[in-house]
Amino acid sequence: MRILMVGAGAIGGYFGGRLLDAGRDVTFLVREGRAQELERDGLIVRSPLGNIEYPSPPQVMAAMLDTPFDLIGLSCKAYDLDSAMESFAPAVGPETLILPLLNGMAHLDRLAERFSPANVLGGQCLISLDRDASGAILHLNDTNQLSFGERDGGLTPRIHKVAEVLGNAGFDALPSDQITQEMWEKWCFIATGAGVTGSMRASIGDVVASGGEGLILKLLDECAQVAGHAGYPLRSEVRQRFETMLTAPGSKMTASMLRDIERGAPIEVQHVFGEMIARRPGADSSAQASLSALDYVYLHLRTYEARRLT
Repeated sequence: MRILMVGAGAIGGYFGGRLLDAGRDVTFLVREGRAQELERDGLIVRSPLGNIEYPSPPQVMAAMLDTPFDLIGLSCKAYDLDSAMESFAPAVGPETLILPLLNGMAHLDRLAERFSPANVLGGQCLISLDRDASGAILHLNDTNQLSFGERDGGLTPRIHKVAEVLGNAGFDALPSDQITQEMWEKWCFIATGAGVTGSMRASIGDVVASGGEGLILKLLDECAQVAGHAGYPLRSEVRQRFETMLTAPGSKMTASMLRDIERGAPIEVQHVFGEMIARRPGADSSAQASLSALDYVYLHLRTYEARRLT
């Protein structure tokens, strides 16, 4: 199976690097600047689960794409989705599978509209990554899970085929018969964790120590209500796990969104929070009399974006 990883940033570089290291047929679709970095320094991953140093990994630029790939891994930021779709469009054939690892849900419809619903799988990853000034990818925890499946459920032959090619490659590749449920649950977790740590500019432990546990649980509850309204209520054991993780005293947990804020980078405020607000019950009714927790973090993070652009 020929795999095209769109970008060689933190997520694409990590999972693509693991697959390359396991002998899979992987090519990175990159821009000129990243292509020069990879040619000069190679693909470097620093991880507690094992480092990777892959000299001059296979790469291609958009203008050079001329044949379809079997599997396309997509992990761009949501605000770059349109340009990313244009860049890899020549690599999409009738049988190509697109495995997106973006936050939220709106990207699924956009991919299906641009290509075909049959091309688009559901997917998510659980991992904490960053990149240092040299371009090396830093794995910040000991979790590296990637889940994927048909958006309407079921374990089809093509999902088993993807599982075979992604398996035994140094990360947990998990075929799922309920990937849409899992994506909604992750969205609720990300919106809560990023909303709290991003708006407060602090770790979960610092927010809890300052009396913020109630805000955290309120934000999680509001997100869970949106998921339930969409037909994907959080499973009880999942919600309990989220509540424990998001209110743990002394936790150093922060979201990648906070790290983006600290370096003055763009953030996915509309895609993570604006889309959640647009999908909540009564979103088309008159404005609420007071700000909800979701409104509160959305306002804070939109203000950051507005200030960043001035």
